[in-house]
Amino acid sequence: MSILIDQKTQVLVQGITGRDGSFHTNTMLKDGTSIVAGVTPKRGGQTVEGVPVYNSIQDAQKDHRVDASVIYVPAPFAAKAIQEAADASVPLIICITEGIPVLDMITMYRYTQERNVRLIGPNCPGLISPGKCKIGIMPAHIHKPGHVGVISRSGTLTYEVVYNLSQNNIGQSTCVGIGGDPIIGTNFIDALALFEKDADTHAVVLIGEIGGEAEEQAAEFIQKTMTKPVVSFISGRTAPPGKRMGHAGAIISGSSGTPEGKIASLNAAGVPVADRPSEIPALIQKALG
Repeated sequence: MSILIDQKTQVLVQGITGRDGSFHTNTMLKDGTSIVAGVTPKRGGQTVEGVPVYNSIQDAQKDHRVDASVIYVPAPFAAKAIQEAADASVPLIICITEGIPVLDMITMYRYTQERNVRLIGPNCPGLISPGKCKIGIMPAHIHKPGHVGVISRSGTLTYEVVYNLSQNNIGQSTCVGIGGDPIIGTNFIDALALFEKDADTHAVVLIGEIGGEAEEQAAEFIQKTMTKPVVSFISGRTAPPGKRMGHAGAIISGSSGTPEGKIASLNAAGVPVADRPSEIPALIQKALG
């Protein structure tokens, strides 16, 4: 089993004829993802890697079932792409695009919530259920099918953690990059709740970073709700106060968002926090007994 996606998931690519859209369509197809259609306005009738291109999602839905959409649309137009997917009732929308204005995302967060569709991202690497389906930009070759769920605000840290897990013969059920922007569609708690319900996920790795209160809120949820073991890593411990480190959401403001506060909250919830990503496999093995 897995969460959100599996081998039956039929995917549509928004912005498929662009540089990023066409490149990652190729890699997703090679990694076994079922891509049934792409959308670029005024490019309907073309094909990309053998995938038919339509002018709109609604046009594509006349010929295909669409379970998920992935967005590789430039930032000025990405909010409209999210809106189009939500209007078409696509149940899972993954937005890879970074640099979307915060005010646009505040609107789109509410918009997707009101239409009961799930948004992952923006500014995220997507998600993968190894051996079943990959939507986004994650390198599939470092993943291994298994029973550990991974949730992360950071794309590159996800890859490092997953590589260490796979090298230690610890496979993953699903890895979800939730994104590092201040406003995102799916947060730690949302993903933790899905993993808690997934019978094939036996433990979860939570990868956080400085800025915001998402990790503290996740710690409270873990303490009250999770029955499965959770281990964690928090990046940005050496970042000076007020310094943005990579992501728009990774900034310490006053006493809020410090790594020390996040680690203390997670430890209080019974979550061991690794000092470095390479320590996570041992923590998982210990947690699983």
